[in-house]
Amino acid sequence: MTPDLVDRLAIRDLIENWAVWRDAGDWERFAGVWHDDGVMMATWFQGPAAEFIRVTREGWARGVGILHFLGGTSIDLAGDRAVAQTKMTISQRAEVHGVACDVVCTGRFHDFLEKRAGRWGLVLRQPIYEKDRIDPIDPAARLELDAALLSQFPPGYRHLAYIQTGIGYAVKRDMPQLTGPEVERLYARGKAWLAGGPTPP
Repeated sequence: MTPDLVDRLAIRDLIENWAVWRDAGDWERFAGVWHDDGVMMATWFQGPAAEFIRVTREGWARGVGILHFLGGTSIDLAGDRAVAQTKMTISQRAEVHGVACDVVCTGRFHDFLEKRAGRWGLVLRQPIYEKDRIDPIDPAARLELDAALLSQFPPGYRHLAYIQTGIGYAVKRDMPQLTGPEVERLYARGKAWLAGGPTPP
């Protein structure tokens, strides 16, 4: 097996473990997919991985239900650095105006990774939010959204932001989407990272 293939398999394993361990509440192993200076960006949280784990555990204890499902992965390798993009969905369940609902957002995890002392770890995870929808769990239930509030959020994660705002989170409103300047800047940062540039902010 070539070193390139070994690295690709290790990165894919890390990405898959992130989703399984996070959603299973396996916090000790989940912490192991990050480097110590790792950063997580999400609609509802932006900051150090250790803090992300802490607040995720707190939300877990309160019954916040956010789950992840992964699709295909594309990996660009440059020595001990890599950028990986993985198709994914984020699903969250909560009450919206008294109606139990599921929101599903489709997008990609855009990951900056580095191999240090022989171990691959996440330096930055920045999701790209492509499209989403919200549905009552009971198909007979009638759900009426606040159109004025809904329109304030970016179209790629409009319903996800709506449900997260409703349960008390402050949602970041300039996250990368399928197209636009934010995602173009993210791609440029990925190329700079692979070329040996500084750690992404």
